[in-house]
Amino acid sequence: MIAEPLRSTDRLFQIIQILRRSSRPVTAGMLAEELEVSIRTIYRDVAHLIGQRVPISGEAGVGYVLGTGYDMPPLALLPAELEAIVLGAQWVAAHGEKELSRAALDVLAKVTAVVPASLQQFISVPSTAAKLPLATSEGTVDRANLRAAIRTGTKLHLHYRDQQGKVTERTVWPVVLGYSDATCTLIAWCELRQGFRHFLTDRIHAVEILDEKIGEPRSRLLRRWKAQRTSELAKVTSEAG
Repeated sequence: MIAEPLRSTDRLFQIIQILRRSSRPVTAGMLAEELEVSIRTIYRDVAHLIGQRVPISGEAGVGYVLGTGYDMPPLALLPAELEAIVLGAQWVAAHGEKELSRAALDVLAKVTAVVPASLQQFISVPSTAAKLPLATSEGTVDRANLRAAIRTGTKLHLHYRDQQGKVTERTVWPVVLGYSDATCTLIAWCELRQGFRHFLTDRIHAVEILDEKIGEPRSRLLRRWKAQRTSELAKVTSEAG
């Protein structure tokens, strides 16, 4: 089935959104591929936006960037964007701990209060649904403390039980909390192992937030972890082939 093309007004909003989410110049070819239109259409749309004083700079063959001072109404949402918000909120409400679950429902209520009547159906009768967990297990640790340490770039001291039931103590640099249908995992740089480790939160018996900052910016740690995971997955794929 061929997707219905975006209306011209919607496409203009999408061009702005694509430029806004990108940290690098976006070529007309990249825009045309994502929006499924011709490059000629993109040239015309960008010229129209510039004529409407949208601060887009760049040129054909190089790429376009959106000026940092531009402020587009944040809730000029397309149906697919609303469905993405609803799906995400559904999943977090079902799989997150109490604080995140309430926050997800609150966000959805705020969005519902401000979107126009013509879009309400995409919230009240969504076309998507998140899989409900078979069971909930938050463990003994307060994940809110873990998230707080991640946001502030603060070291954690963990009492962690491994698969054999042995409890060890680790000082770690928290990077991110990873959620799945059944588990929540703290990804962190472990000072003991001098490498990234994954700690299931339901195996963390106790956690202390230390009065000490992590050894490098979290953004750099996150990039390093992602690069390592990409390399590991590529190796597994290569060996499987």
